Amino acid sequence: MKKLLLALTFMFATINGALDPTLAVGKGGKSIVYIGTFRGDTSKGIYAWTFDSESGAMEPLGLVAVASRPLFLALHPNRRFLYAVSRPSPVERTHKGVVLAYSIDSHMGKLGGKLTLLNSVPSGGIDPAYISVDKTGHNVLVANYGSNSGEGAVAVFPIKMDGSLAEASESIQYTGTGVHPQRQQGPHSHAIDSAPDNHFVIVTDLGLDKLFVYRFDVRQGRLSANNPPFATLAPGAGPRHIVFDPGSRWLYVVNEIQSTITTFAYDASAGTLKQLQTISTLPKEFSGASSAAEVRIHPNRKFLYGLNRGHDSVASFAINPKTGMLTLVELVSTQGKTASNFNIDPSGSWLIAANQGSDSIVMFKLDQNTGKLQATGKSFQVGTPSCVSFLPVK
Repeated sequence: MKKLLLALTFMFATINGALDPTLAVGKGGKSIVYIGTFRGDTSKGIYAWTFDSESGAMEPLGLVAVASRPLFLALHPNRRFLYAVSRPSPVERTHKGVVLAYSIDSHMGKLGGKLTLLNSVPSGGIDPAYISVDKTGHNVLVANYGSNSGEGAVAVFPIKMDGSLAEASESIQYTGTGVHPQRQQGPHSHAIDSAPDNHFVIVTDLGLDKLFVYRFDVRQGRLSANNPPFATLAPGAGPRHIVFDPGSRWLYVVNEIQSTITTFAYDASAGTLKQLQTISTLPKEFSGASSAAEVRIHPNRKFLYGLNRGHDSVASFAINPKTGMLTLVELVSTQGKTASNFNIDPSGSWLIAANQGSDSIVMFKLDQNTGKLQATGKSFQVGTPSCVSFLPVK
């Protein structure tokens, strides 16, 4: 009975306009921009701004939740809850990370942006790196870069009726090594996402150069290995984050160590992946130290963007609508140091880049016809920003 009520609650919320933010494509409006942060000595938790997609105006809401290193954020599809992973400080390496559940405060039906902590649960590792919510809003998915035994681990946490988290319903650890002598001495799970139809879950492991594929039991919060259980990247690639084509035809992987993006054909019925292309995110003449950090698709599905950390640039690519393969459009400076993350607003008109090394978020105007970025001259100070998340507001 409880499970039936839970299912009906989530279905009712979705039908009544509490939609996934990605479905607000192409429509102007207002959003709240949440910023996760990486270092406790320069920031105190999660910060927020109001954002107007018509004008690009941003107004600070300030610190909306006190937390220790809430480096990655995920919003619930019903827009009422926000989840974060929090790492221990570097001197607390024996302490496990935590997953934080927040309610998003509202008044008279309007979202105010402030966050109220509901509860926290152990993440299952000492370095949680990534968090997402499955498409139905029943579970939180977490990737830990490491664990107490030095093994990468992923976990699933059921979401309760009030938005708080239950203890993990699933936890999986990996073993093995990669070819890079410093970065791949063991597994390093870096992201976990459900596919668009929610039938499969993909895990990127930077240390093993693999994409693990799982069949997903949403109701039980359980993962079972697919057949085949993984797809393999080039040795030393270091897969970090993924993004699905909304039409479920392709999956794109940003490879941190080699600064590349790999295109896979995705069979949604079987959960299988076929590698099609790997393309660099860096200019040919660049010879310095850099790594790739993020990948996202424009809401109009015509363009894909990758982030370089070190070269500190956003690489824009055109997506071939028939093959899914990429062609470089341009590279644009993030106007800061150690670019760690970026996101595109729901209207597809703006991009905000987070420069962790220079304590700034920087806004760019997006040309939806060419995929190119134009600097706006607008930047905002926030200590070590590590994640940018847009919450559409009615």
